[in-house]
Amino acid sequence: MSKSAKQSDIDPILLSVFARAFKSIADEMSISLEQSARSPILCEAKDFVTGLYDAEGRMLEQTENLPILAFSLAPVCKYIIEYFEGDFKDGDVIFHNDVFSMGNQNNDVAVFRPIFFEDKLVAWTAVKGHQADIGGAVAGGYNPNAVEVWQEGLRIPPIKIYDGGVFRKDVWDLIFANIRFEIVAADMRAQMGATNVGARRVLALLEKYGLETVERHKFALFEATRKMMEAEIESIPNGDYSGEGYVYYDGRNKGSKYTIRVDIEVRDKSIKFDYSRTDPRTDGFVNGTYTSSASATVLTLLQMVNPDIPHNEGMVGPLDIVIPEGTILNAGYPKATTFGNHLCPPNADAIQKALAPVIPNRVTAGWNNLLCSLTTGRDEAKDDDYVDILFMGMKGGSGAMNGTDGYDHIGMIDASGGVKDQDYEMFEQQTPHLLLKNEYLCDSAGPGQWRGGVGTETVYRIGSHDTQLVTFGDGDFEPAFGLFGGGKGTLNTIKLTMPDGEERVPLNKDLITGVPQGTVYFQQAGGGGGYGDPKKRDRATLAREVRDGIISEQNAQEIYGYVPGAEAAE
Repeated sequence: MSKSAKQSDIDPILLSVFARAFKSIADEMSISLEQSARSPILCEAKDFVTGLYDAEGRMLEQTENLPILAFSLAPVCKYIIEYFEGDFKDGDVIFHNDVFSMGNQNNDVAVFRPIFFEDKLVAWTAVKGHQADIGGAVAGGYNPNAVEVWQEGLRIPPIKIYDGGVFRKDVWDLIFANIRFEIVAADMRAQMGATNVGARRVLALLEKYGLETVERHKFALFEATRKMMEAEIESIPNGDYSGEGYVYYDGRNKGSKYTIRVDIEVRDKSIKFDYSRTDPRTDGFVNGTYTSSASATVLTLLQMVNPDIPHNEGMVGPLDIVIPEGTILNAGYPKATTFGNHLCPPNADAIQKALAPVIPNRVTAGWNNLLCSLTTGRDEAKDDDYVDILFMGMKGGSGAMNGTDGYDHIGMIDASGGVKDQDYEMFEQQTPHLLLKNEYLCDSAGPGQWRGGVGTETVYRIGSHDTQLVTFGDGDFEPAFGLFGGGKGTLNTIKLTMPDGEERVPLNKDLITGVPQGTVYFQQAGGGGGYGDPKKRDRATLAREVRDGIISEQNAQEIYGYVPGAEAAE
């Protein structure tokens, strides 16, 4: 069948049906995993993605619960196809996480399932999720002291867990003998189940419409999507634009600072992102992979274009992303790269700053950067181990844009989700900790005609003995930037108050062991940057925010020029 089907062969209604069917399949896989996974990282924070790909690994559709993971699946699928040289059978199931063969982070483990129809490989379903542990030197997978991949976690190159429907117990046992927590095996079974749900739906679609019809319309969908993305790029003035973002502290050298530099070239219907001038890789774990960094570029661009563009192979066709190996964004073998996903915020900063002068109505001010923590230990009441990433505590605000305030309590740009990423009661059930406070933080939003999103303040009491706490991020160095007269957001901070009253402020990449039971954990997640002159902010809106404690009356008067009661006279 020719990939360039005649327009007369394409049914526009059927084309829409297939586009929505592909999306529906990815969505159903997502719901399946959310309902069957055990770890709160998956079932609550939804730190996973689901995807559907054609026989050659081209993206048909994705459900991007966590955007930074989504655009790593198609490159891995293509790598797996090349790796096995076509040796696939109906019933195969393949695991993969290797950061040096198109993976993005060790903890993010993917499951791929080939789909056969009439004895022919026709498609793939895939799920990638952040696992509670992946072996290595530190429980939970984040090791700020790592300098090479073997100190971070278990590398899983493409490997068949099921071979033609036959379970490979030896391979399974080899993998999970190197992982601490039983919950990971349960979650990987849930991921396999989700790929099976997707495979059943794909086969039902093929049985209803036939392979030739689906294939013909698939290529037409790619072409239509490509034209939609090209039209968006054409709306950006031709030219060369540059921007910078900054990374603070590599985990080894205090005071270290690294610059991400992007040169963007817009030429009619194509756009190129070139990171060749970015600083070299670090000697610590603050490095990225090509896949994690390219995913960050794609998700940032998508915030500036038509949100109705389908997410398939045609969408990425007009994009050219150059990230040389040896830079902090693409460290190369065998460097540590666990922090790579979290280089997305400064990468996004660089892109937003570069394009702000030419598309001011489509960029946002800076988003609150990441400062996060992970606790592991033993829940004595349950006689079980636990792992927790405090998602509710890291949820700062997003940047404002022309005509719109930033989102409150949404999180960093690479993993933005929303308020309900961690239920309070579930937090206390799944850990031995006691939550004391989680609320919006007054005056955390960057001021502007449109203010940044509001950050949060979180306090809890640690409930396990000899708790291990890992911090990672660099949002305590530079607040989210404002645009066009808008003000900066606020910084992040984490502080521990021990039972004896001693206070400790961890470094932003730190590993603290033996934290005693009863220690009080405090975290502030900053707000996003503002957009436009604060003096132009709507007075009635400002009055409501003062009343609700979003903005203090003092800041409202000093920064916004607010006069109490004046809005009533207008």
